[in-house]
Amino acid sequence: MILNNFYRVDVMTKFMMFFIAMGLVLVGCSNQDKANENNEKNTNSSANHAINTENTPSTEQSGLQDSAEDAAKNEGELSVQDTETAYEMCARALNDYYKAVWNGSVIELDAFIDNDNLKQYTQKKIESQYAVHVKNKQTDKVQNIEIGAWEVKYTDDVDGGFLYLKIPVQIHMDVGSYGEVTEFLVRNANGKLVIVDWYTGAKDSYDFTVRGENQKIDNPNIWNDSEWVKSVSFLTEM
Repeated sequence: MILNNFYRVDVMTKFMMFFIAMGLVLVGCSNQDKANENNEKNTNSSANHAINTENTPSTEQSGLQDSAEDAAKNEGELSVQDTETAYEMCARALNDYYKAVWNGSVIELDAFIDNDNLKQYTQKKIESQYAVHVKNKQTDKVQNIEIGAWEVKYTDDVDGGFLYLKIPVQIHMDVGSYGEVTEFLVRNANGKLVIVDWYTGAKDSYDFTVRGENQKIDNPNIWNDSEWVKSVSFLTEM
């Protein structure tokens, strides 16, 4: 009788150990499945992140034309709220301009100027000054420009108003530097800011020689004046 009881206890013990072992195996499998599932989710998440990053369109422009940087605050008008954007556009124009006349770099005038007469005059000014530098063997290159305290004034008119900017700039060369002051007039053309006049009145500068000294820069329509443009064309062979 004692033997039979011992046998039954032994059998029951074995069954209990078997079920415990099976339970541990099942729990282990379940945990492994969850771990695999989590790993799979993490892998998929990383893959999706990489794909999204790779396919995000670049905000960099191949050129400055139609740059969103120069968009007016209001497509239909110009206001003092466009001051900072106008300044940044003129600063870029000056940077590209000085590198064009000294370094021979390409400048995309379409990025800044809409008027064909002003565009043609500015291109002629750049080519003329660069040719003088080459002829005189002035090999110094522009490294960078530094803009000082600038002025701005908004004027309302029947054509939607314009901004006047007076920007002093120090041009740093390979050796030394020099300074000039440039005046700009800026308008809103179909939602984009454009330069409608550009004058640097430094003594013996191109504008000083062709347009005259001490010019008052306050007429945003001057490059639409055919008679005035003809007088300038005569002097520059535009």
